[in-house]
Amino acid sequence: MKHLIWIAITMSIMIGNLTAQQEQTEQFVAPLDGIVEKKLHKERRVLPYTPIREADIFWEKRIWRIIDTREKMNQIFRYPKRMLFDILVDNLMNGNLQAYGINDNDDFSQPLTQEEVAQTVAQVDTIISFDPVYYTEDTLIVYNEINADNIKRFRVKEIWYFDENTSSMKVRITGIAPLQDVYDDLGNFLYELPMFWIYFPQAREPLARETAFNPGNDNAPMTWLDIFDMRMFSSHIYKESNVMDRKIQHYLTGVDKLIESKKINDEIFNFEHDLWEF
Repeated sequence: MKHLIWIAITMSIMIGNLTAQQEQTEQFVAPLDGIVEKKLHKERRVLPYTPIREADIFWEKRIWRIIDTREKMNQIFRYPKRMLFDILVDNLMNGNLQAYGINDNDDFSQPLTQEEVAQTVAQVDTIISFDPVYYTEDTLIVYNEINADNIKRFRVKEIWYFDENTSSMKVRITGIAPLQDVYDDLGNFLYELPMFWIYFPQAREPLARETAFNPGNDNAPMTWLDIFDMRMFSSHIYKESNVMDRKIQHYLTGVDKLIESKKINDEIFNFEHDLWEF
């Protein structure tokens, strides 16, 4: 009888401890890692673009750029806690963003379904397993999500235009596309594959809710929308609108491509400068 009583007491103590631990786990709140909770950037409104009349656009030029995240100025894109590629994929799978297929015009005319996006952001591998009992082989298809570390470059499509209403040159980003490195079975680099286009005006709201690292001040967290709006990145032009619809790499190689890229940049700057008289 005494043994039964001790067993009952022991069981009740163990159950009580487990219940207390469960309650502590459910009620646990992580301590504040800082002085105050920073939530201003999450509550900030995303202002819509200023309406522009068609008659006010005096001049316009379409530009395609490459952002290489391995450059020193673009280290923000390599911030391991929350990379840009992960942000885009998460919002695509949640339905907050729409992906568009890659075509020759880059005109966002081919919307992709979530199933197509899931297949794009995952690498499909085929594994053959052997059953030692029945001596049979089974083929398994495994989907491995692409690591954001392997997305080293992004394409950016933008429009430069001169606004007569404000007498100023402005730029508006219209699209962004991650580039995936493709390797052969031996690990040799083959080529870059553009995965999908994101229509940037639609992405402004999700990007404004995502914190980006501010190298100058930890007390002033920036958002990914700030990074693009303030153009805090280094890039080079690989294409401009032209009569042959050619990329720079189609008619130049090596260092000449970078020289041509800088030349196009200078032409945009000089165009605005030449409109003024001093």
